[in-house]
Amino acid sequence: MDLGIAGKNALVCAASKGLGRGCADALAEAGVNVTICSRTEADINATAEAISKAYDCTVKSVACDITTDAGRKAALDMTGDVDILVNNAGGPPPGNFRDWTRDDWIKAIDSNMLTGIELIKATVDGMMARKFGRIVNITSAAVKSPIAILGLSNGARTGLTGFCAGIARDTVREGVTINGLLPGPFETDRLRGNLEGRAKSAGMTYEAMYEAAAADNPAGRFGTSEEFGKTCAFLCSAHAGFINGQNVLMDGGAFRSSM
Repeated sequence: MDLGIAGKNALVCAASKGLGRGCADALAEAGVNVTICSRTEADINATAEAISKAYDCTVKSVACDITTDAGRKAALDMTGDVDILVNNAGGPPPGNFRDWTRDDWIKAIDSNMLTGIELIKATVDGMMARKFGRIVNITSAAVKSPIAILGLSNGARTGLTGFCAGIARDTVREGVTINGLLPGPFETDRLRGNLEGRAKSAGMTYEAMYEAAAADNPAGRFGTSEEFGKTCAFLCSAHAGFINGQNVLMDGGAFRSSM
């Protein structure tokens, strides 16, 4: 399917690997001019080069801390007029809420709520003026099905979700949609790290924990960055203009609900 977005400009955050990389790959394949950013210069440059070679295009890269004013300016300046914004940030660490300080909460909210809002604020008016825009916030399945040890993520990401639910109804008449894409268990470094910790606590090998966790999902496996990216690309497509203010859960059916 031709997604109808060739030549559009996209900024994909935290895209050197994992789910952000999957989104950048899919958008580049669709002919989008992609700018990617992450903190580590060597990693983000290598990813940009790899995507450029794979799809015979030019992918721009910015090494920056997107949670800072300077980092956001660098990424936005590199991208130019942003038609597609994929907000993404690594999640805060798990733990017991009794141990979290105010600084822990501020860091989580800064990264997983306020950064997304600031990037939307910087781009949405231009999108509306051009009568086309797609904003996809990569949040977490925990927005729909909270997990106690992920309280920092639950709180911050749900804040971004609530904010976007309000403004999405004001932007769609001008061709700008805002949606959330909520990953469950995907094959990423974060998932592998969590499984290593769980395996150690349970006295199991990593391989045994991996197999057990994958089998526990209704799909019998973990998701892939490629399928996540393809879904993101469709939400960013010209065909998805009537999908707005939604939160698309990708978890293999783990969240049990009729709606």
